[in-house]
Amino acid sequence: MVALIIVLVIIAVLAIAAVLLYNNLVTLRNRVDNAWAQINVQLQRRCDLIPNLVETVKGYMHHERNTLDAVTKARTSVVNAQTPEQAAAADGELTSALKTLFAVAESYPDLKASTNFSELQAQMAETEDKISYMRQSYNDTVMRYNTAIQTFPGMLFKSKFAQRESFQPTEGASEVPDVKFE
Repeated sequence: MVALIIVLVIIAVLAIAAVLLYNNLVTLRNRVDNAWAQINVQLQRRCDLIPNLVETVKGYMHHERNTLDAVTKARTSVVNAQTPEQAAAADGELTSALKTLFAVAESYPDLKASTNFSELQAQMAETEDKISYMRQSYNDTVMRYNTAIQTFPGMLFKSKFAQRESFQPTEGASEVPDVKFE
């Protein structure tokens, strides 16, 4: 009789531990999804600012059509991205296109003096800071989640919890654009 009670207590403790572990993994997975949603909010904010920026710049940069087209195309890619991987790739393209746009804008004193342009540039810089912070938060959350499903006892539930990818910059996203005027 005592042995039966001990076995039942052990089974109950293991069942409670399994439920707590499973709930923790669900919580971590939801935090990853939430962290991604926060990045998406900031990416959308930046995408919402871009049409105003492009319109402001258009009046000054008549012969820089390729630069403006690249920004618009990259913005569309970010808006249409369905996964974190697609968004990271599109974000790299957009960051590169925006760097080129701001580098080209340096050659237009009237544009640099424009309050609209200055305000939009400040909003873009603020948004870039927020995106950077959200990427870091997302990557930290992904690391905690992936560690939880890769270590014991979380690995017992690994079939129900897929590993997530960190938000990595695309190759060349940190390079300074090469702008030449002829």
